[in-house]
Amino acid sequence: MVLVNKAVLNTVPLPITFLWIQILVAVLLLWNSSLLGLLKLPTLTTQNCSKVMPLIFINVIGLTLNTLCLQYVDASFYQVARALVLPFTVILSRVCLKQTISASVLFSCVLVFFGFLLGTVFEGPAIVVSVLGTTLGVASSVSTAVHAIVIKTSLGAVNGNTIDLVYYNNVLSLVMLAPVVLFSGEVSKVLDIIELAWTGALANESLLTTEDAEKQLFALVVGGFVTGIFGFLINVAGFFQIKVTSPLSHMISSAFRGVLQTVLAVLLFNDVISSSRIMSIALVLIGSALYAWAKNQESNTTSSTFQSWPFRCCLQPVIVYLKWYRKK
Repeated sequence: MVLVNKAVLNTVPLPITFLWIQILVAVLLLWNSSLLGLLKLPTLTTQNCSKVMPLIFINVIGLTLNTLCLQYVDASFYQVARALVLPFTVILSRVCLKQTISASVLFSCVLVFFGFLLGTVFEGPAIVVSVLGTTLGVASSVSTAVHAIVIKTSLGAVNGNTIDLVYYNNVLSLVMLAPVVLFSGEVSKVLDIIELAWTGALANESLLTTEDAEKQLFALVVGGFVTGIFGFLINVAGFFQIKVTSPLSHMISSAFRGVLQTVLAVLLFNDVISSSRIMSIALVLIGSALYAWAKNQESNTTSSTFQSWPFRCCLQPVIVYLKWYRKK
């Protein structure tokens, strides 16, 4: 998804319009699925709309920040810019959901945080790090973490029905994002592209050629529909995942997938990648994998601070010695 989105944004720099088309495709898929009898969609009510409005608000903000971040940074740097999703989610899960946090989870967050610092603050002069892109990445990390928490709490508004929440989320996000598209100034650009591609002439002076306009229109429409379909499937899977697991588990799978996408971005887009960026990606990957291992261990054993692996590694020799001394 990230790679296709980046390819489209490289061709046609209309991020908000592109995002709106993706959400429109998701809504159309839901309606078609309902007509075919595959899904039973709920009736939108004012009461439920008001209950899920915090989710819609943070969803629109988060998607907008994600798309703008991807526009201003390299594809290989995108996941580094958004690496703080995991630490922010851990913090919010503790504050909002009162979840206990083990030392192993904290250690994994530290690794991810240092990976972010290494890829941003300590990047060498050979690669210019976009300050705007990094800022958007941090902001989108916060919004994504909040979104995962709000999904968990918003399920109660629809009696725990995931498809109902997906429907509310997409329809209301489509409506809320429409004014953003209008005020972004992208509508006039879209109309110019359509006019130039359709008639071969444009009333206003433009640096675009007819061929460029045709490519941009094709990328916007086809790319929007293709990514909209896959984005919809990923969105539904994400809602189900958060419902049956936890926001943290959802975030770690997203982070792990993102790191793999970064590696593919280097291969496909020929992004320049430095040793510090490789190290930063590695730290994010190791921290993410460590978190997955730690949560798996916690699910198999009773959670305790002294059962986390850093403490076991430190105390195990002492325990062995005490047992030996007692036998002696």
